[in-house]
Amino acid sequence: MMKKLYRYLSPLLIAALVLGSLPVAAAPASTDSGLVSTQEALTTERVQQDRERIHEVLARDDVQQQLVAQGVDPAQVEARVAALSDAEAAQMAEQLEQLPAGASVVGALFAVFVILLVTDILGLTDVYPFTR
Repeated sequence: MMKKLYRYLSPLLIAALVLGSLPVAAAPASTDSGLVSTQEALTTERVQQDRERIHEVLARDDVQQQLVAQGVDPAQVEARVAALSDAEAAQMAEQLEQLPAGASVVGALFAVFVILLVTDILGLTDVYPFTR
């Protein structure tokens, strides 16, 4: 009885597995379908974050004071930032991230602390007495 069942089910299961593993030919997505790809959504989000970062920096009081000291109208700067292309905004935001700031000193000190702590725990240095 079981052999007959296996004899009938085996080809059916094999056929189901083969058909299930074949790629399905999907219709190509039309460009006017209203769907947004993941890459487009991420790019749009990144551009928005870049522009927000630029506006955050320009909104700081010390930056506003420096602009006025240089003879530049802050409203004119905002208008020019709004007129930037997406690539220009991304480049400007990247340059803002690379500029030195006080936070980078704190980050460097923290990195040195962690490196010394790890080497002290491993027994390579003898800096912190609380690691013993």
